[in-house]
Amino acid sequence: MSEMRDESVDDGFDDSLLEEELRQAAAILDPIPAELSRIAVEAFALRDLDAGLAELTFDSLVDALPIRGETDPPRMLTFRAGEVSLDIEVSAEGLFGQVMPPQSARIEVLSGLRTARSLAADDMGRFTDEAPPSGPFALRLRAGGEVVVTEWLRA
Repeated sequence: MSEMRDESVDDGFDDSLLEEELRQAAAILDPIPAELSRIAVEAFALRDLDAGLAELTFDSLVDALPIRGETDPPRMLTFRAGEVSLDIEVSAEGLFGQVMPPQSARIEVLSGLRTARSLAADDMGRFTDEAPPSGPFALRLRAGGEVVVTEWLRA
């Protein structure tokens, strides 16, 4: 007859001690890169709890076929949040975009802990920024009392 083990019996094994030893081993053998840790902290600091998240629905790096002869094509992105969409072109010349349906709006280009650059979309929803984003970036759209934030991307 097999003996059943009583789960309430203390076997003297300290789970918290094992967990701490595993954390220390992971920190030594597979540390988190400093750059990744910095980017994660910056992204968390810039979160906007009241904003809706705009889903990336098109990225030319993933969804488009390469154009023959084109050495540095612009990156085309489309984000959607409910009825609002944001079409963006990112190139060496800057950032160009349009809010759909067309409407005036404020767009902030977020990048790390640096101050966000603020852009104005005209009545047709068009906006430009002559400085292309570098490193991780996201956009925050404010239009008609609604706030929408895109996911973070690397330029």
